[in-house]
Amino acid sequence: MLKKIFWWGTAVAAVLFLSFAAYVYFNRDLDRILLIGTWFEEPSAYPDWWIWGGERCPNAPMLLPSTGYIGVGWSDGTPPFYAHTGYDIFSPDGGDNRTPIYAAYDGYLTREAHWRSAVIIRHPDFAELPDITGGEQIWTYYTHMASRDGETSYIAADFPAGTREKFVPAGTLLGYQGTWSGDPNNTRMGLHLHFSVVQSNPDGSYKNETAIGNTYDPAPFLGIVEGEDRILRCGER
Repeated sequence: MLKKIFWWGTAVAAVLFLSFAAYVYFNRDLDRILLIGTWFEEPSAYPDWWIWGGERCPNAPMLLPSTGYIGVGWSDGTPPFYAHTGYDIFSPDGGDNRTPIYAAYDGYLTREAHWRSAVIIRHPDFAELPDITGGEQIWTYYTHMASRDGETSYIAADFPAGTREKFVPAGTLLGYQGTWSGDPNNTRMGLHLHFSVVQSNPDGSYKNETAIGNTYDPAPFLGIVEGEDRILRCGER
């Protein structure tokens, strides 16, 4: 009996160890993600981690959509089980409804009638990065602009629910970072903006942003590079 318990215990420990090892191996960006808590403790201590909303990285076609630390990058996660579809930019300001979010590029904004915290902007004939987009239409998506309970939206008043195809120039204030996760049972999300670059369907509508195959890596659009320390920041000229 004791021998059986020993072997069962050994097997369970081995499974747990291999599962953890696989998680660390496949989640190649774990170091960056684990620094989110460090960032929230004292953002001013890490000036080299910052990006600045409304500014443009060298040679980038798009403006940076918000200020903060890019704590989760595109494809971060544990592929093939989960891969993050954009950038999560964590605010340095310590509270909801303080850190502005800006349109990254000229386009036509839609806010679906049921969206509490998100807007999406259509960019027709995007010719800036033809090797990536083929000069096709793309969309940029911005979300988490609401209170933790989802009851208060931080989207700018110019864009009420149901807004469709309203032209906005690059740099337009869209709203402010919040903590609404989209799920009332998940109230532990940190203050941030989720930003994605989304592909178009053949009929011109936007694809489902939650699938990584429907999105582009935002890095070349925003001029972001990954340093040896795994931090995502503006590239050099």
